[in-house]
Amino acid sequence: MSETISINKFVELTYRIIDQSNGEVIEQVEEPLGYVQGDNSLLFNQVTKKLEGKCIGDEVEILLKAEDAFGKKADELIFTDDIDNVPPEYRFIGASVTMQNDTGGTKDFIVSSIEDGTLTIDGNHPLAGKDIIFYVEILSIRDATSDEIIEGGKLD
Repeated sequence: MSETISINKFVELTYRIIDQSNGEVIEQVEEPLGYVQGDNSLLFNQVTKKLEGKCIGDEVEILLKAEDAFGKKADELIFTDDIDNVPPEYRFIGASVTMQNDTGGTKDFIVSSIEDGTLTIDGNHPLAGKDIIFYVEILSIRDATSDEIIEGGKLD
């Protein structure tokens, strides 16, 4: 009998994240990702629930609404400024800017656009506000070791 995914099984898989609105592959992981079913922080809960009972070789497609995936886009995390007020090393799309708030907490923002002398940074996850399709291929399933169960699959 073939192994099936259940609690405390160590599962290896590959996945693709697809933007549901246009079918574009946003992220693709071809190196096997391992996690322990039932106790992990590597995959969305909705994904691991859909994988329960699946077997090696199964390919599973899971639609995740924005609020269940990377959250809704928060306008309060988007800021614009005159490009002349921005240091030159941050004047390109994709630049990462770490900002600090009044209480000392930090958050990374990404330069998302530069138009008409104005630079915009965005602290939202790049996939915030997007409904995505999580496409998973299951490569292997086995009993997790006690160390893997403790780590939840986050092995380096």
